[in-house]
Amino acid sequence: MKTRILLVAAASLVLAACATAPKPLQGQFTPVSPRDAVAQKQTGAPVRWGGRIIETVPGQGETCFQMLARPLNTSGRPSTSSSDASDGRFLACRSGFYDPAVFEPGRDVTFIGRIDGYQSTKIGEYDYPLPKLAADVVYLWPVQREVEVVPAYPYGPWGPGWGPGWGWGYRGWW
Repeated sequence: MKTRILLVAAASLVLAACATAPKPLQGQFTPVSPRDAVAQKQTGAPVRWGGRIIETVPGQGETCFQMLARPLNTSGRPSTSSSDASDGRFLACRSGFYDPAVFEPGRDVTFIGRIDGYQSTKIGEYDYPLPKLAADVVYLWPVQREVEVVPAYPYGPWGPGWGPGWGWGYRGWW
């Protein structure tokens, strides 16, 4: 009985370890979304935000990323469970050069930094206020590919009409 409890506890710990954020993304952050940051003017708050890249703009001495904010999952990765989920937009800037060919539109990125102010941008004819993040960490996530798995023997080794529960009845001889 004790062995079973130990196995369950060990399995729980292993699964919990899989759900933690990578080391560069760990820490304590203000639980405020980019949309809330604009409404509440939270300049200076430490945050961990992420989302999909809309545009990467290298400038003199820094690179800025315009992002479509997404809720983060337990590992700190932007959630892909719903393509409609968005926490607004934000601008994240980090010193140095980040290649727009690598940091291309549609890639998932998580940032850690402080809200450094606000910048207005035009989206169509709309003036959109973006919270500007002074990023200390830029974490580019690997691309997730969906793979369709096709069984080697979709009808079993005997061909269509034969297999578990089908037998002769499937052929009409039942």
